Amino acid sequence: MDFNELGTDLGNLYKLSDAKTRSISPENFTGEKGKGGMAFDGTGINAARDLGRGWKISPSIKIGPGETFLLADIGGPGAIQHIWMTVTGQWRFSILRIYWDDQDIPSVECPVGDFFACGWNKYAQISSLAVCVNPGSAFNCYWVMPFRKHCKITITNIDEEDTMVYYQIDYALADVPDDSAYFHAQFRRVNPLPYKQVYTILDGVIGKGQYVGTYMAWGVNNTGWWGEGEIKFYMDGDKEFPTICGTGTEDYFCGSYNFDVGKENGGYREFITPYSGLAQVIRPDGLYSSQTRFSLYRWHITDPIRFNQDLRVTIQALGWRSGGRYLPLQDDMASVAYWYQTLPTVPFPSLPDKDYLEII
Repeated sequence: MDFNELGTDLGNLYKLSDAKTRSISPENFTGEKGKGGMAFDGTGINAARDLGRGWKISPSIKIGPGETFLLADIGGPGAIQHIWMTVTGQWRFSILRIYWDDQDIPSVECPVGDFFACGWNKYAQISSLAVCVNPGSAFNCYWVMPFRKHCKITITNIDEEDTMVYYQIDYALADVPDDSAYFHAQFRRVNPLPYKQVYTILDGVIGKGQYVGTYMAWGVNNTGWWGEGEIKFYMDGDKEFPTICGTGTEDYFCGSYNFDVGKENGGYREFITPYSGLAQVIRPDGLYSSQTRFSLYRWHITDPIRFNQDLRVTIQALGWRSGGRYLPLQDDMASVAYWYQTLPTVPFPSLPDKDYLEII
């Protein structure tokens, strides 16, 4: 097959391609060729009143309470290559869904902030290969998302107030190789985690594919260190014991020794790298912000976890108690699992309701 541009990097950027580049935004809702900037009305109509058509009349959309907006409706074959977005209000109250090839159930279902590795509704810069979050609240993802027949992307406002959404979805129309799988992302939250139970990041996956990333918004409800727990990957028929078992939470997120550089140096140390990071530590303020909260990501870009039939991913929440014993924690844990797999998508567990999703 000739180069089709869907897997572009510095090593092949010079190659010519017959792919067609398109982009959807409020200035071109369909992505059609030659149809950008044609709006007669939009959220910028008043600001452009002296300039007229073609002068930023439709830079964003407003979504009312309970409304779902169709961000993209694209006929294939092709691939999403980049999504940029900024959203007002509580990021947990804007739900992003992506449907592939006319499936009725989504393969991506996630609050917007968590999807872009910002689960605490507070800006935290991320400079990674798959996700970048830039000032002031600019969400970017670079996961390549191929589709053969159709792509539909929606966003639902579950808040009781309007939300404003600025967005651009960049994609290519081109042939999709036969061995291409479909991008998936699933959100979960448990608050608090029941005593002596493990937290499930992902379960019920059926098909062939590869696991490519984990994001966690972890709120600690105890004092002391919280990350002794192991992450485990059960694949292809594993039952009681997994094939892959990590050695500790900070180890899985590619840190060590509690992410702690010493009290004299500030204790917990945030870091952002191409493949992993402790992007945010929300520290107690001595008044209302009384729990420490953490935002962590780990992308399996160079080390995808491949499965042929099924996949389940869990992580333990462990601290320390008297006598040098582990303490099973009861923390506020939320996660996003990212993976590629063959279709069909198995229905996800229902998202929690608005009150259960809410963070303060």
